[in-house]
Amino acid sequence: MQYSLLSLAVVAGLAVAGSADAAAPTKAAAVNRALSIVGTSPVAMRRAGGDAFAARDVIVDADGTEHVRFHRTFGGLPVIGGDMVVHSRNGKLAGVSQTLRSSARPSLKPTVSADQAIVEAGARFGSHFQGAPNSRLVVYALGASPVLAHEVVFSGVKADQTPTEMHYFVDARSGKLLNQWDEIHVAKPGPGGSTCAGTAATGSGKTLMIGNVAITTTKCSATSYELRDPTRGGGYTTNMAMKTAGLGTVFTDSDNVWGNNLTSNSQTAAADAQYGIATTWDYYKNVHGRNGIANDGVGALSRVHYGRNYANAFWSDACFCMTFGDGDNGASIYPLVSLDVASHEMSHGVMSRTADLIYSGESGGLNEANSDIFGTMVEYYANSAADPADYVIGEELFPNNANMRNAIRWMFKPSLDGVSYDCYVPNIGSDDVHFSSGVANRFFYLLAEGAVVPTGFGAGTWANLTPSSLVCNGNTSITGIGRSAAEKIWYRAITVYMTASTNYAGARAATLSAATDLYGMGSTQYNAVAAAWSAVSVN
Repeated sequence: MQYSLLSLAVVAGLAVAGSADAAAPTKAAAVNRALSIVGTSPVAMRRAGGDAFAARDVIVDADGTEHVRFHRTFGGLPVIGGDMVVHSRNGKLAGVSQTLRSSARPSLKPTVSADQAIVEAGARFGSHFQGAPNSRLVVYALGASPVLAHEVVFSGVKADQTPTEMHYFVDARSGKLLNQWDEIHVAKPGPGGSTCAGTAATGSGKTLMIGNVAITTTKCSATSYELRDPTRGGGYTTNMAMKTAGLGTVFTDSDNVWGNNLTSNSQTAAADAQYGIATTWDYYKNVHGRNGIANDGVGALSRVHYGRNYANAFWSDACFCMTFGDGDNGASIYPLVSLDVASHEMSHGVMSRTADLIYSGESGGLNEANSDIFGTMVEYYANSAADPADYVIGEELFPNNANMRNAIRWMFKPSLDGVSYDCYVPNIGSDDVHFSSGVANRFFYLLAEGAVVPTGFGAGTWANLTPSSLVCNGNTSITGIGRSAAEKIWYRAITVYMTASTNYAGARAATLSAATDLYGMGSTQYNAVAAAWSAVSVN
């Protein structure tokens, strides 16, 4: 097993527009204004007769600029790649973020049947599927011109215990396979119920990764506590007890002390997961003003002890949950509950409710990098002496890991794993998304820190790093703008400007737009964004 290739996972899903917060009337008015603009601007929207739009998210800036994210259908069929963000102010169009290239639409009469499409997809999935495969007609718009396609879904469990939900897109006229991706984004390439209505309590988490920490739990009675956080949307942690089906059993305790800092106690990994998710919740709320994964104040489920010797982790929209395996309990890899892993997974959930980057091609690499970026920023936010923050992902998972020689990824030099990309190349989208994520990871490091060799863990010696080895264009004069500015630029880019099929060129444009909004065109921050992308060959 190549643990250095672990990447950690997500199932992307569609969020319901609107929320019950106090800003709902303002958001509803913004949606109506945006719909009016859509109706009067067919060319800008690549709109065709038969197109319909559903609002998925609304962001209103302090100056009144409105950004409304829409999903698109044509003739009642979902348009894959037809999503867009309408930017406006005072009811006037300011711009549109989208990847759709044409207002042309296909005939909605298939010549290839759903059964034929299922056979075509099934030949690739194999025979080990669970339940009956399903198919629906969609307009596939990720190419030069939209085509009618069957979206076929096969579900099952891989040999390594990872669940899989493969989506295949089969041309409904030619029978050709157009694209495919797994909605379970695995860690390496290739509601538990409650009757407790108690109050918040402060428990002690004796974690594996960072020692003893305070965690918020629920007090059900004088001698009964649940590992459920009522102050953060009711997020809770369950024990899968090495099973791979179901939602597990909510952890309970009599003294509100969870774990013993060792894998011998099943509560230890649960305390790590609960602490990691709470810290990530606080990061998004306090740094970006986001109230939970879906920005609706609802907490998620964390499942630990999934499967047997399962060295993986993933996010799933189907259960609104994060799932963590035990690895081999420290023989070569610990349970996958380190802070950067937990925040990586929760950030996959945030991505599924914002840009929803498709987990295939260049957009898939950006999706994976997004979770690495925020996993790292959460580490810096936590500022824990027991787990000093760094731009290395998952180094805590490996025992006897001197100088962080073992890790999932090194953001400043992705190719240290032997397979990831340091620099953009034209065919990068044809490779695994865990490898192509390296370009965006390195961009972010350069943006925040500059062309500076990281210190404090020996990378400059064992990896033979120099400033020139951190850039692709020889520009070692890049000066970082700091993590605070960099993380705000990236967050605004994914929430306001990126859409499902944004590629690397689109990411450069999106982050430049975000930098313009936050700091002004031509500002130090704007110029740093441009220079950092150029330094990884995205020009």
